[in-house]
Amino acid sequence: MMRKLITFTALALAVGTSAYAQAPAPAASYPTKPIRLIVPFPPGGGTDILSRLVATRLTESAKWTVVADNKAGAGGTIGIGEAVKAAPTGYDIVMGQKDNLVIGPWLYKNLPWDPTKDLTAVAHVAWTPVIIATSVNSKYKTLADVVAAAKAAPGTITYGSPGNGTSIHLAGDLFEKAAGIKLSHIPYKGSNPALMDALAGNVDLLVSSVPSAMGQIKSGKLRPLAVTSAKRSSSLPEVPTVAESGFKDFDVSTWYGVLAPAGTPAAVVNTLNAEINKLLATADMKAAIQAQGAEPEAMSAAQFGTLLKTDYAKWKGIVEASGAKIE
Repeated sequence: MMRKLITFTALALAVGTSAYAQAPAPAASYPTKPIRLIVPFPPGGGTDILSRLVATRLTESAKWTVVADNKAGAGGTIGIGEAVKAAPTGYDIVMGQKDNLVIGPWLYKNLPWDPTKDLTAVAHVAWTPVIIATSVNSKYKTLADVVAAAKAAPGTITYGSPGNGTSIHLAGDLFEKAAGIKLSHIPYKGSNPALMDALAGNVDLLVSSVPSAMGQIKSGKLRPLAVTSAKRSSSLPEVPTVAESGFKDFDVSTWYGVLAPAGTPAAVVNTLNAEINKLLATADMKAAIQAQGAEPEAMSAAQFGTLLKTDYAKWKGIVEASGAKIE
């Protein structure tokens, strides 16, 4: 049962560059003015980092003007809501991910939008494991140390996450269940505040996307204990997986992708998809994304749409089983 709940969908792993090789013809007259890429989280987090990377590189490679615009709040659902309300012209797009698209709707019961009906999937950008880490000054050297301490004193070890009910929080919750331990979850308003408190020792552990934590890992200030994906991160090959640490079949990942309001013309979607996928195929962009701890992966718009619908249905049960609530 656990494996069914937490195994990352094979759709996000199986698609190669052939996903966009036969894309329909692009829109010849698009774009004719700047494109706003809505970022539904605060500056400094994994979504923001990838969004600005895509915006900057698209501006350079396609000779477009793409501007990242942070619209944070309510677990990323405010930014998604702004994209839903925008005119379906392709000039207001959004960088969504698992948290605000397939988890948020099951936490915020009164959201006035449905991601599978009110948005159009444009282009998958990357996926990343969640990382469990601690300050370099922490007494915890391995994940086994954390488990042993948690079993000796249930509920006394704290971990920070980007927010209650995010995929990262739920990864922590699923790890607690797999390990048979009790930790104390401290939700923050975004990845960066959680990271700062972990570095300061105000929380014992950080559960985070790899892109959000990569800078401090590289600087030697943050000690990675494990990644939650089925295989090791290519950016952190020395860090073991949770499965390798004694919890067989544990696999939780998140993904990022660009979406547009429902009703956006197919020709515009095809143009965006083609340019983003062309960018993802370059060695330079691949290296830049991997340097942030994420794994670039191109999909057709249709394949990304299927991933969105599949995960939207699957994570309803995971959220309900976790008992996560928005306070």
